[in-house]
Amino acid sequence: MTMEDTRRRASQAPRRRSTQVLRPDEEQPLGNIGGRAREELAGWLRSPALDFYALIVVGTLLVGIGLVMVLSSSSVGNISRGDSGFAGLLRQGTFATMGLVALVTAAILPPGFYRRTAWILFALGLVLQSLVHVPGLGEEVYGNRNWIQIGGQRLQPSEFLKLALAVWLGALLATKRPLLNRPGHLLFPLVPGVGLALGLVVWGHDLGTMLVMCMLVAGAVWVAGVPRRWFVGAGLAGLVGVIALTVTSGNRMARINNWLHGTCEGDSCLQSQQGMMGLAEGGWWGVGLGESRQKWGRLPAAENDYIFAIIGEELGLIGTLGVLALFTALALIMFRMINRLEDHFQQITVAGISAWLLGQAFVNMMVVTGLLPVIGVPLPFISSGGSALLASMTALGVLLSFARREPGAAEAIGARMGTVRRSISILPAPARSTSASAALPASGRTRTRRRRGRSRRTASRRTR
Repeated sequence: MTMEDTRRRASQAPRRRSTQVLRPDEEQPLGNIGGRAREELAGWLRSPALDFYALIVVGTLLVGIGLVMVLSSSSVGNISRGDSGFAGLLRQGTFATMGLVALVTAAILPPGFYRRTAWILFALGLVLQSLVHVPGLGEEVYGNRNWIQIGGQRLQPSEFLKLALAVWLGALLATKRPLLNRPGHLLFPLVPGVGLALGLVVWGHDLGTMLVMCMLVAGAVWVAGVPRRWFVGAGLAGLVGVIALTVTSGNRMARINNWLHGTCEGDSCLQSQQGMMGLAEGGWWGVGLGESRQKWGRLPAAENDYIFAIIGEELGLIGTLGVLALFTALALIMFRMINRLEDHFQQITVAGISAWLLGQAFVNMMVVTGLLPVIGVPLPFISSGGSALLASMTALGVLLSFARREPGAAEAIGARMGTVRRSISILPAPARSTSASAALPASGRTRTRRRRGRSRRTASRRTR
C-alpha cells in the first residue's frame, strides 16, 4: 500500500467527534453575564472585609490626587521664588511617606490601646495647642495664631488635637453611655474638656478650625445617644457663640458682607472671585492638567485652601465630581462601620472622625463654590500642608484598626491573605529543554536516541 492509498482511505473514512460541541444560547451568546455580575457584586457588598479594603482604596486615591494637584498648583510659585518646580511635590511626598508610617502603625494598634490612652492623647493635644501662644514658638499666619515653628518646620497642632478629641470623646461617652440622661454625668467632664479644646483654638482667632471641631463633637455626641433636648440646647448655645465671635471681628464681618451682599472693599473678594473664575474656565472637561491660569499668582492659597478651584479649572466638572464621589464613598464606608461595629467606643470615635473629615471637606468645597463665606480650612488628604495630611492619614489608620474588628472581618482578611500567599508560592513546572537533556548522563542520552530510532522505524513499516 502506497502513501497515496493511505491518505485516500483516511479522507473517505467518516469523521468522528471526540467531544460534543456546546453551542451558546442565541439570546445570551456569552451566558448570563448580568446575573453573575449581580451575584458577585452582592457577595462583595456583604463581605465583612469590605470596609477595610474600601478605606485603603479611597484613601490611596485621595492622597494620590492630592500629590498630583499639589505639584500642578505649586510649581509656578516655586519656580518664581527660585526653587525647583517639584519642591511642592517633594515636600508633600515627604509628609505623605511619614503619614503612611503613622497610618500603618495606627492600623496595627488594637482599639483597646486607643481607649486606654485616650486621656493621655487628649492631654498631649491640649499641650501642643497651648504652645502656639508661647512667645518665640507660636507663629501667626493670615491673622490666625495657630502654628508653631520647630527647627525650621511649621506645624499646626489643632489638626492633631482633632484626632485626640475624637478618641477622647469616644472613650468618655462610651463609659458614661448608661448615664447620659443625667445632667451631672453629661456635663462633667464633657463640657470642660470640649470648652478647653475649643477655647485654645479660638484664642488663636481660628474660627474655621473651631467650627470643624464643633462638627466633630456634634457627630460623636449624636451617635453616643445624648438626649435630643440637650443636643438642641448645645447647638443653640454654640450658634450664639459663633455669631458673637463673628460680630466682634471686623475681618469676619467683611467676609460675611462679601458673601451676602457682594460688597467688596479693595481686594477683599479677590480670592473668592478668582476661585469662581477658575471653576468657570474649567467647564466640563477642564483646560488640562498643569494648564491652570489661576495658579500664576492670580489665586491666593491655590495649593492650600483653594486647591479645589484648581481641580475644577484643570480637570473640569468631571474632576470635581470625581473628588466629591470619593468623599461620598468615604462617608458611606464610615456610616457602614458605625452600623456594623459592636463596641460603643469604636462607634463614637468613628462618628467623630467622620464628622471631622467629611464636614471639613464639604465646608471647603462649599467655600470654593461660593455656598459659604470664606473660611480657612484645607481639603483633607488633598490640600498642601504637612500637619493636615499627617493627622488625616493617622485618622485613616485608626479607622482601619477598627475596620479589622468588625464581625467576621479578621477571618475574611486572613483568608484573603492566605490565598494570596498560596498563589504566590505556586511555581510553574520546569520545561524540558535541550540544556536539561544535555545535563543527562551519556547512557541516558543513548537510551533516548535508541527509543526515538525504534519509534521512527515502526512508523515507517506501518506506512508500507
